[in-house]
Amino acid sequence: RESVFFAWVLQMSWRPTYRSSKFRNVYGKVANREHCFEGIPVTKNVHDNHFCAVNAKFLAIVTESAGGGSFVVIPVTQFGRIDPHYPKVCGHHGNVLDIKWNPFHDNIIASCSEDSSVRIWEIPDGGLRRNLTESVLELYGHSRRVGLIEWHPTTSGILFSAGYDYKILIWNLEIGEPVKMIDCHTDVILCMSFNTEGSLLATSCKDKKLRVIEPRSGKVLQEANFKNHKVNRVVFLGNMKRLLTTGVSRWNTRQIALWDQEDLSIPIIEEEIDGLSGLLFPFYDADTRMLYLAGKGDGNIRYYEITLEKPYLQYLMEFRSPAPQKGLGVMPKHGLDVGACEVFRFYKLVTLKGLIEPVSMIVPRRSETYQEDIYPMTPGTEPALSADEWLSGINRGPVLMSLKEGYNRPNKLVFKAPVKEKKGGVVNGIDLLENVPPRTENELLRMFFKQQEELRRLKDELTQKDIKIRQLELELNNTRNSPNINNNNNSSSNGSSI
Repeated sequence: RESVFFAWVLQMSWRPTYRSSKFRNVYGKVANREHCFEGIPVTKNVHDNHFCAVNAKFLAIVTESAGGGSFVVIPVTQFGRIDPHYPKVCGHHGNVLDIKWNPFHDNIIASCSEDSSVRIWEIPDGGLRRNLTESVLELYGHSRRVGLIEWHPTTSGILFSAGYDYKILIWNLEIGEPVKMIDCHTDVILCMSFNTEGSLLATSCKDKKLRVIEPRSGKVLQEANFKNHKVNRVVFLGNMKRLLTTGVSRWNTRQIALWDQEDLSIPIIEEEIDGLSGLLFPFYDADTRMLYLAGKGDGNIRYYEITLEKPYLQYLMEFRSPAPQKGLGVMPKHGLDVGACEVFRFYKLVTLKGLIEPVSMIVPRRSETYQEDIYPMTPGTEPALSADEWLSGINRGPVLMSLKEGYNRPNKLVFKAPVKEKKGGVVNGIDLLENVPPRTENELLRMFFKQQEELRRLKDELTQKDIKIRQLELELNNTRNSPNINNNNNSSSNGSSI
């Protein structure tokens, strides 16, 4: 028996290492044409964002429009061709650059724009009947256009915005004001990502640096400036204490890098992807530990499985399509079809066709029962903290829910806008809209014309004040030379002599 056992051990030691995975055969399935959205004039803006946001109720897409920015909001079940005159959300005065749904309220969406504002909108159940121009909240604090917004993952009423003034503002929507400012970046912020409980914020910046920040204090905990990897996008990998970045190597090839969040001195691994030029967007699913890579302008989506042990990144498969994608929206977990073993769903923007294609990532299973091994407890639609609790320093993980019973549970959270709205703000003792030098020719011209107008106004005020001063001097002289005043003075002098 011992000889047989040792022979078996020897045989096993010579076998090639093979790692089994329940997600090896995940495949992408494009929805039928009748379940797509057609006729939507997707924006032609070249800003590196997705221009799409989706939740269990609505699909929102930034559209091409003249005279300001707009986006459409369509119920996710309203498939087919969209009417050219379909109602839009059109209150911004500049192009809309980013939109994000509130994770705890399916009817609340935030948008940011080139008009330097962030706005909060409330979409009625069933969608829009007419154009929506009045927002629930208008947030002014950035001095230049706002390119990114992110909701806090566990706290209700906290929104982060990043502008071209190199600042990140933290908004408390319960009072409608910025309560914190993160001012550690030296160039445009490209991406923001939170860890699971929202206690850490990772950012990538045009200055080629990767930063891990404590958001409430604005303190930079870790910073990386790796010469072999120019960071474009960053994402936290759940509770694995890992970061993944996509970027460009020194040879201008697309690559990804895995980092330890507590030590950014050197990446754990780097992996070349291909030699294409489109930006790589990373999407991470913490429940399945799967990473999806989608290139802007590509038609394919690669997916990997992440592990804590070597090789760290296990390539699984690739979804291929001939239609290039401008951006991708991602359905939250509670909006997936668990009966079809769907573990992820993209909404793919195809600009040339004005088409939005749902792409489902499916685990092939024959059983029709609920698959608990691929649907663990997942972050739900209830906030773990209030805005005041989080700002006071409390950290708490997300409130988990089961997709077996809880995904149809109604949400009782009600969004209440503050009564006062402030256009502008002072954070950390700094006026956010004051004394910002221009960085482009257009900004310089705007500032020049603004100053010329201010000079004209001040000159008019000075002229009016000079006229008023002359009038007062004349009145004073007339009063002094009045005969009544002289008679009174003489009588008073006679009385004093007596």
